[in-house]
Amino acid sequence: MYKAVLLSAFAATASAFVGPTLPVSNVARSNSAVCGLKMQKSASIPYLDKPPALDGSMVGDVGFDPLWVSSALPDAGWIKYLREAEIKHG
Repeated sequence: MYKAVLLSAFAATASAFVGPTLPVSNVARSNSAVCGLKMQKSASIPYLDKPPALDGSMVGDVGFDPLWVSSALPDAGWIKYLREAEIKHG
């Protein structure tokens, strides 16, 4: 009796740490599938898409922008400004 109570208590607490199961869809979703464009992959993080604003024109530009901050900026002049600020302030 004691072992059965302990076993059921352990089973109940272990199931508390299991996340909910989500329905599996056969359709793979990605940015390229939604937009209809084939995005290039970033050289710095190969499993992420390369932001379109980072075209490799500046020295050291390998497409590292995991939060896509460069795409939220109004024009390419801001990227140069932010780069200078980063170099200046470390």
